This record gives sequence, structure tokens and C-alpha cells, in this order.
Amino acid sequence: MPEQYLSTISPKELRALIRSGAFASPTSGYCSGYAQTNLVVLPRKYAYDFLLFAQRNPAPIPLLEVTEEGGRAIRKIAPGADTATDYPKYCVFRGGVLTDELTDVSSIWREDFVSFHIGCSFSFESALLEAGVPVRNIEENKNVPMYNTNIPCDSAGIFSGNMVVSMRPVPYALIPRAVSVTAAMPRVHGAPVHIGDPSVIGVRDIYRPDYGEAVTINPGEQPVFWPCGVTPQAAVLNAKPDICITHAPGHMLVTDLLNAQLKI
Repeated sequence: MPEQYLSTISPKELRALIRSGAFASPTSGYCSGYAQTNLVVLPRKYAYDFLLFAQRNPAPIPLLEVTEEGGRAIRKIAPGADTATDYPKYCVFRGGVLTDELTDVSSIWREDFVSFHIGCSFSFESALLEAGVPVRNIEENKNVPMYNTNIPCDSAGIFSGNMVVSMRPVPYALIPRAVSVTAAMPRVHGAPVHIGDPSVIGVRDIYRPDYGEAVTINPGEQPVFWPCGVTPQAAVLNAKPDICITHAPGHMLVTDLLNAQLKI
């Protein structure tokens, strides 16, 4: 599939490619201007605990839509989309252990599943670009680097753990602009949680991310860290539910919701 075509298609067209198996790559940089989402799917018996966990930690887990029990249809943010087929890649956890990475989870779908679609920092990348702030992972065609931290989340029921963050290097002079642009979009993680020395938040090696890929940090730039929707995966590892499905890091649902609709 020509890259030039992929850069200009609509969210609905991209979801159709994903559903057909023709696209299974990270979605950063695609369908500029449209919101992307992370995913957590849990059996009903864990759903209330997770809903409470999300409400207590809205920065890393900003909920955009919750589906009906057993339902795969996404009604508000991407009408006609299918939770089980329209994310490019899924991670399946059993007892807190990653057991499978799949491009379609229809075969393991259960009638007691509840799906949580969560705002994603990829959504504010286009806003950063429009404001003249470079986004290195897009420039280098890489999955954004993500890191486990020592920043605790507020626990709820069986769910607890520390925040996961994504990182983008920003030139010193543009940091205030990056903060202002993203602070105006709290439904897709909002403002950074840390700027500068990675060790302060427990990141030992900026060039060895826990998820995604390392990117270049040029002289005159500072690493800037935002709350990340991979945070629920860390909580799942702690909680060890019998089954949980998430998006694979960087592989998001591209919705029909415009980023402009998420701004305050």
C-alpha cells in the first residue's frame, strides 16, 4: 500500500484496511486531525473496578467510550467500527501474563466483555505539529517511546500500579507552547507530567524505552513526558485478571472524532 495513499485516507478507510488485515502498523501520524484511542477489554466482574480506576486516574486513562456488555460495536466515537477487528494489533493477557498478540480477537470474544476506549496522546501530536512543535517519532517513522515510572496511580478494587508515560523531545524554546497546546486537550492525556531529568520519575535509560522505540534527542532539546494509555496494561499485570485484551502499544483505533472536539 503506497505510503502517500495511507497518509491521506479517512479514518473509516483506514479501519477498513485494518479489518481486512492489510494494515497492522503503529498509527502515529495517520489521519491527521482525528482522535485515536487505546483499548482495555475486561470481563464484567472486573469492569466496575476498572471504571473506578479510570475515574480516579483521568490523566493516563481518559475514557472516551464504554461499550455495552458483550457488544463489539463502537457507537459514538467511530460509528460502524468493531472493537474486535479495528485496532491494528491486540495484546491478550491471562492471569497478568501476555499470552498472545493478535490482529483480530473475534475468535476469543466473550459475551461478558466490556470495552473501554481511552483517549490517546497520538491525538495531540497533530496539534503540536500545527503549533510548530516537532514530533520526533513521526519524523523518524517510529513508534513513540514509552516508559514505566515511579509515579503512583490511585488504586481502585483490584487495579493499582504506576503511571506509564510517553516521551517526545522538545526544543527548549518551544516547551511552553507544547505544554499549552496539550493542556487544552485533557481528554487525550492533557499536559505533561514531567519535563527534563528522566531519573526523577524512575526512568533509568531514556534510550531503552519499556515500550515503543527510542528516538533521537538533539542538543538544545529536553525530554517531555506525557501520561500514557499503556498505564492500564501495567495495572493489569498487577491485578492478574483471568483475561484482559488491550491494544498493542502504538497500535490505536483511529476514530471519527476530530481532535478539535476534544479541546477545552
